[in-house]
Amino acid sequence: MAHHTLLLLSQDNAQYHALLNQAYLPGLTILEPRDEAGIREGLARADILLGEPARIRPRLKDARALKWVQSTYAGVDALLAPGTRQDYLLTNVRGIFGPLISEYVFAHLLSITRHLRHYREQQRHHNWQPIPYQSLQGKTMLIIGTGSIGQHVAGTARHFGMEVLGISRSGHEAPNFDRTYQTQALNKVLPRADVVVSVVPSTPQTRGLFNAERLNHVKPGVVFCNVGRGDAVDETALVQALRSGRIGAAVLDVFATEPLPAESLLWDMPNVIITPHNAGYSFPDQIVTRFSRNYLKYIENKAMEGVVNFDLGY
Repeated sequence: MAHHTLLLLSQDNAQYHALLNQAYLPGLTILEPRDEAGIREGLARADILLGEPARIRPRLKDARALKWVQSTYAGVDALLAPGTRQDYLLTNVRGIFGPLISEYVFAHLLSITRHLRHYREQQRHHNWQPIPYQSLQGKTMLIIGTGSIGQHVAGTARHFGMEVLGISRSGHEAPNFDRTYQTQALNKVLPRADVVVSVVPSTPQTRGLFNAERLNHVKPGVVFCNVGRGDAVDETALVQALRSGRIGAAVLDVFATEPLPAESLLWDMPNVIITPHNAGYSFPDQIVTRFSRNYLKYIENKAMEGVVNFDLGY
């Protein structure tokens, strides 16, 4: 039996080590470095790395035996930058965040449409004052990105009685969507949407997708949610659209620069909700389940889950 060595490069190393030790992964030695010396020693031996892309990237040049990287995130932007080493198999964990992202989107969407922040403030002042609201039923949601996450969000939207439209590179039909369109049709479809949700990864085609010209096509008062990548949105144009009321409210979990700079105008806008890129958290037990399946396929030379195409960026 072939032997492999896994080096953990995660903020949750201890959890991963404990969970992996409980899994039956034949021929695998697991290294959990405690210091820089341990990391360097492990890089000289390990043919497999598991961790967050930003932690792995600066270590690639020293990973002399590297054959496979398992990202603990769905987004692997840090490993796709020009000039970054790409002579190994890269897998991500796409497919497991759909339920979490769906919970996030509808938690905030319901909070906005049912005025929960206002009622909390009224409660503080002992103020009984009903606020008119509209139902989600019959509204239209447009989701940019029709992969696993988009499909989960779409399924939840349909439970609320919403019409669900989708945009993708191919425009192919996808589960839970009423209609899907190619990216070129985005300007024509945007005016129909009461809610726009962007779940796109960071690729050359998606960067700056929502610029000032594009945002002119949204329905006035739309709710805009970005749970994909921050660089898909021109934040200056977004601020202008929020100020003018063109966008009624924005729910933002991702930004061009993270953490969001303290001087960003978005922080203090009353119609903006900001969260620290945690809509879909990488729970170690879920990651280990995915890694374990992939490892067993890896040692048998079978097709693995979440293989990233370096050219496409996902």
